[in-house]
This record gives sequence, structure tokens and C-alpha cells, in this order.
Amino acid sequence: MDILDEFDIKIIKELEKDGRVAYSTIATNLKISNTMVHQRINRLFEQGIITGIKPILNEKQIGYDWASFTGITLNKDSDSERIIEALKEIPEITECYFVTGSFTLYLKITAKNHEHMRRILYEKIDNIPGIAKTDSMIELGCAFKRNITL
Repeated sequence: MDILDEFDIKIIKELEKDGRVAYSTIATNLKISNTMVHQRINRLFEQGIITGIKPILNEKQIGYDWASFTGITLNKDSDSERIIEALKEIPEITECYFVTGSFTLYLKITAKNHEHMRRILYEKIDNIPGIAKTDSMIELGCAFKRNITL
């Protein structure tokens, strides 16, 4: 059995267009009942398929003109959970992934300018015990960002 049926997919697509859309509008657009929309969305939340409906910020519009993708090498991979907790305390780190290859973790960092980025890297991240090395690439712009296509 598929996790998502055709109505789940159609409801998700409606929410992707506008996360603030009224459930009654979704019901009207899809020609289904309000109750069905409510039940489906609640189930999608309960199953963890939809994890939230949040604003998507344009960082550049609020003064964060710089971003980097930063790989982190740890002294010991067994310290990763403690280090991740420390990284969570740095609000400019917006994403953190476990990766294979030369790094243990891969981060996306947003900053207001190059000096702000330098402070994040050298004064915050590099001071976390257990981090052996960082290697950053500066983002020059986002070609596209999207959800997986259903």
C-alpha cells in the first residue's frame, strides 16, 4: 500500500501553493468535503509526512547576504551528538547533515556579511571542543530550492 494516495498528494500540492489556504478552499478546489481535508492533513501530520507549515524566509531580504556550505571534521565521530547540540545554539546555522566522505557533518550557514561569517566560523564554530577542521564554500546564489515532486 502506498503511503500517499491521490487525495493526499493533491492536498499537499494545494498547501505547497499557499500554506495559509483555508481547508474549506482546498475542499472546494478538490471537490471533497472539509472533513476529509481535516482528517487527511491531521493524519499527514501524525505520520510525520508534513512536519510543519512555516514561513519560508528570503534571507537576503532581511539582511543576510552571505551563506556558506561548511564541512566539519571531528576529532572523534563519537562526539557528534555533543557537537550537534553545540551547533544548534548558533542561530545562523540553518541546516546540519551527517555525510560520508571527508567530513562528518555538513552545514549551511547564513550571515549578514563576510565579517559576520568570519565571526561565526572562527569565534563560534572553531571554539567548539572536538571540531578538528572546517572547510567552507561560499554560496553565490540559489539556482532553485524545492520539495520532492509528488
